[in-house]
Amino acid sequence: MSENIGYTPGLTLDPAGAPTAGAVAPPPAEEQAMRDAVAVKLDMSRLSEDEQAQVREFAKKIDITDTNTVMTYGASSQKNIADFSASTLGSVRAKDMGEVGDMLANLVVELKGLGAADGEKKGIFGLKKKAQNQIAVLKSRYDKAEANVDKISELLEKRQITLLKDAAMLDKMYELNQAYFKELTMYILAGRERLEECRATTLPELRSKAEKSGLPEDAQAVNDYVNMLERFEKKLYDLELTRMISIQMAPQIRLIQNNDSMMVEKIQTSIVNTIPLWKSQMVLALGMHHSQQAMQAQRDVTNMTNELLRKNAETLKTGTVEIAKESERGIVDIETLTATNRTLIETLEEVRAIQSEGAQKRREAEAELGRIEGELKQKLLEFSK
Repeated sequence: MSENIGYTPGLTLDPAGAPTAGAVAPPPAEEQAMRDAVAVKLDMSRLSEDEQAQVREFAKKIDITDTNTVMTYGASSQKNIADFSASTLGSVRAKDMGEVGDMLANLVVELKGLGAADGEKKGIFGLKKKAQNQIAVLKSRYDKAEANVDKISELLEKRQITLLKDAAMLDKMYELNQAYFKELTMYILAGRERLEECRATTLPELRSKAEKSGLPEDAQAVNDYVNMLERFEKKLYDLELTRMISIQMAPQIRLIQNNDSMMVEKIQTSIVNTIPLWKSQMVLALGMHHSQQAMQAQRDVTNMTNELLRKNAETLKTGTVEIAKESERGIVDIETLTATNRTLIETLEEVRAIQSEGAQKRREAEAELGRIEGELKQKLLEFSK
């Protein structure tokens, strides 16, 4: 991207291609009035004297009667904006922090499981084996977690350097976007000037000629020329939409830069504060584990005894209640029969309503077809006069 920064805005009638822009629905009247009050006027004052001269000279070369010229007017600049938008999106995707996120997620899982050993036996006899093996298992897991923390630290440092380079690259992208924006502005102003000149000179001449001659071909020439002016005006509107995309691209680039800066700060905080805190907490947790072993063993015995008593009582209660309920239950519940009958009635009513509505719509459609036919005949009679 950086090798294209030396771009200079220029105007041409031989572009490579042109994307099309969609129409935008007008806002409500009151909202439109507020927008008009703060609207920015696009005129020659935005250009330097050299650029103004270039625009005026280029406007003289525009031939709105050439269909190819109108269709591809400003297309090269539009393509630059489209390619630029794609490259900007690519630069954003390239800064995916997913690898760091995956490692952090794996580390969280390991930290949560540091206090539990795999394959532990249940019951009283399992507690003795647990007390003998847990220290070795815990130390092994801490070593593994510490190695992952070191990997994350190294990866974050690399990401920080990448983001700093990206921030400098985005500055160059911002300058390039400004150049494309200026070029689009020049295309629009040149097209407007040519459009005004055609409407002020050529169009009145064609109308005067048609009025004097009374020939149908002269009248058709006026109509064709008006259509050409309208097509060219629509093309200028497409360029204005593309120009707005370029305008919006500038703050978007700055937002990306700001996000990169915040990410650099977060990474710096992780390297300086968070990662050392992880390591210190792991050391503290390992030291505390020795003093908690005896207490935890007694707690496990008590919890297991209480849990066994509660489960037996709950099982007895649940089984007795379920047997009593099932013995009192009929083959078919009355609620089921009631719900089935209600659903059947609703189905019949909905079918009848749908049929009535369909008949009414068919009658309305027949009346509407008659009106359409009458309107079409009337319009054909008007065209034949």
